[in-house]
Amino acid sequence: MKVELKILDDRLGGWGFPHYGSSLSAGLDLHACVDEPIEIMPQAPAVLIPSGIAFRIGDPEWCGLVLPRSGLGHRLGLVLGNAVGVIDADYEGPLLMSVWNRNPPDSASPIRVAPGDRIAQLVFTRIVRPEFSVVEAFSDSGERQSGGFGSTGVASACRDGVSRRN
Repeated sequence: MKVELKILDDRLGGWGFPHYGSSLSAGLDLHACVDEPIEIMPQAPAVLIPSGIAFRIGDPEWCGLVLPRSGLGHRLGLVLGNAVGVIDADYEGPLLMSVWNRNPPDSASPIRVAPGDRIAQLVFTRIVRPEFSVVEAFSDSGERQSGGFGSTGVASACRDGVSRRN
């Protein structure tokens, strides 16, 4: 697959973009292309931060996913305001990252995002666009039917470390 990529912010070259963190990384790190540090207060509205790139996939069997960086979310509370961003194959505009500080409102410190910080990642994945068949009833039926939202029980850890369903 070839993706046409436009560099919209010249600073990206100095920050090492495009670059995967390791030879087996799934996600391409995305940098905050801001002119000065931004402080994101706990529970404040999400902030759109430019990534400094635009791209066009052009193949309907592929899409891009903007995902949070796990360490930033776990350690600092910086997550994506929309959980996951989906970039369609025909989108050609600038890639913006919606970021949000998930920490409790009474947390004293904001999260600081500085120019060049790697704050999200871009993953490309195949998609399937199924052919739908509208039916009155399913041709085959499984055990679950309308069961969901915990209908199969809750996994719990036991003393021996083995997870069992309740």
